Amino acid sequence: MLTVRGADVRVGARLLLAGISFHIAPGDRIGLVGRNGAGKSTLMKVLAGQERPAAGTVTVTGSVGHLAQDPRAADPATTVADRILAARGLDRAVRDLRAAEAAMAEAPARRLDRAMAAYARAEAAFQTRGGYAAEAEAARVAAGLGLPGRVLDRPVGELSGGQRRRVELARILFSRHDTLLLDEPTNHLDADSVGWLRGFLAGHPGGLVLISHDTDLLAATVNRVFHLDPHRAALDVHNTGWHAYLAQRAADDRRRARERANAERKAAALRTQADRMRANVATATAARNMARRADRMLAGTEPVRRTGRVARIRLPEPAPCGRTPLGAVSLTKAYGTHQVLTGVDLAVDRGSRLVVLGHNGAGKSTLMRILAGRETPDAGRVVRGHGLRLGYFDQEHETLDRARTVRENLAAAAPHLTDGEVRRVLGAFLFGGDDADKPAGVLSGGEKTRLALARLVHSGANVLLLDEPTNNLDPASRDEVLAAVSGYPGAIVMVTHDAGAVEALRPGRVLLLPEGEEDLWSAGHAALIAAEPVPGRGRRRDDHGNLSR
Repeated sequence: MLTVRGADVRVGARLLLAGISFHIAPGDRIGLVGRNGAGKSTLMKVLAGQERPAAGTVTVTGSVGHLAQDPRAADPATTVADRILAARGLDRAVRDLRAAEAAMAEAPARRLDRAMAAYARAEAAFQTRGGYAAEAEAARVAAGLGLPGRVLDRPVGELSGGQRRRVELARILFSRHDTLLLDEPTNHLDADSVGWLRGFLAGHPGGLVLISHDTDLLAATVNRVFHLDPHRAALDVHNTGWHAYLAQRAADDRRRARERANAERKAAALRTQADRMRANVATATAARNMARRADRMLAGTEPVRRTGRVARIRLPEPAPCGRTPLGAVSLTKAYGTHQVLTGVDLAVDRGSRLVVLGHNGAGKSTLMRILAGRETPDAGRVVRGHGLRLGYFDQEHETLDRARTVRENLAAAAPHLTDGEVRRVLGAFLFGGDDADKPAGVLSGGEKTRLALARLVHSGANVLLLDEPTNNLDPASRDEVLAAVSGYPGAIVMVTHDAGAVEALRPGRVLLLPEGEEDLWSAGHAALIAAEPVPGRGRRRDDHGNLSR
């Protein structure tokens, strides 16, 4: 289905993977893992045929469906149902059938035979592509991903960002492609939808390559693991399930550490002896041979696997402000005939913490955009209090200029910084060397998240609007973000499906949408959030979700 032979994968001049080879057969469910920026999404694009390898070949047999981190935007006027049905060409068949039905109903008697024949042809074409059973299947897939029947007739342009991504995922799953390439498919999914997706992928008969930082999804789905090692530009293939892979990797790390320690101890003893013998002319040759033997001993052992660097993420020191720096009165917003917000009132006090909860399409991101001044309400108003300085993190990364470089994006957000200071900040967020000069548009989802957070560092913001700030992050970077959220002294308004993010936020209040009801936070509200294990206090996750002291 997919065969890769001797492929090199590059981004610009940077070599991500060198000489990789593997085969994906029906029934292979592969977890593609590695740190943010290691090249996972780029490799997916190569497998999907969107980019060419710098060397080697990629041979595809059958059809391939690719869900990118930033799915290609559909025509906003297209309905949800048509967008999903188009994956099998059913959208046109349905439109032709409906048109034939209307023509037959309105045809005069002398033209009825012709209209009935046209209807018969349209119905035959419709049935050839799956007919009513396929329509029902599309509705089931949509419902499984949290897109109920009432959404199917709405234009895609009226949906929230999370809903649009669900539409694209539903389209890929409905397509019945031989091989699925899914890049972070659980972004924006609630607990029920994630559970449905696990069952669907576990039963997928074709090939599957899955990028996800959801370790529960990987454990329930994959039977092979490909690990990208950016230090060696290599792809390590493990023909095991997720838990066996973690156990094997931990055992390999212990073995490497033990063998390296033994080799270093023996090499040190040889070098000490060589140093003693070197001063004597009669034994100088033997001393040189001992030193060479020590070097060969170390060269013959596998190096201990290096732990990837973690971004040192911090949030801005908040500028002074009044008691209630941000508020809203009777915010109302509709898209077409769909009412998103109705009479929402809000008061964000200095240093307070508010979490916004609701199903996809309830208006969470719309509320955040209105509060940030990026969208105008149909009615009501945003109240900006004394000394307000807003920092806005957008889940779609629309605050980034994709044509500008990483460095230019940060410099535009913090014009008071010198170029050297800009580069030091970027280095702390793992954008070192040439990475600072990459266009923002080529960054992975996790890299875009880090850059968007870096733009907040010197903003002096005293109210942060954070819309899904942990999406696309590897476990170590996610922990850094949550630690920064936990320690931030300013006010935070957060939208999230991440239970760990809510625990780090420690909200005092909750705003429930679409009801627009504000309440004191209680443990009962946690049931509305996608369940996710939270790292223990004082422990961290590595690249693969392992907890360590």
